[in-house]
Amino acid sequence: MGKPTDGRLVWNHSTHISGLIPILERLCQQEGIQTVTPAVIGRVRGHCPKMQLRVSVPILGGYKVIARQGKTVQEVFILTTLEQDKLELAIAIAMKLL
Repeated sequence: MGKPTDGRLVWNHSTHISGLIPILERLCQQEGIQTVTPAVIGRVRGHCPKMQLRVSVPILGGYKVIARQGKTVQEVFILTTLEQDKLELAIAIAMKLL
């Protein structure tokens, strides 16, 4: 089952951006992350060749994050006790950028 500090990844959609779920699973294992919920998928005009996760706006109890790859965008809601800069660092670690 994992350590008690592990966050929870909510599977409420059948489709996700390719490669997003492994990143979110690694993010859930980090301290301070409680719940990660991938949400609405959409199309954008711009092209983003590599996967990007960007903290968008604060929500009650956490942050909304925008995941982009190619011409696809997906909202991800993260409930966390982390401040925005610490969450951005946790995302970078989960994406194996650091």
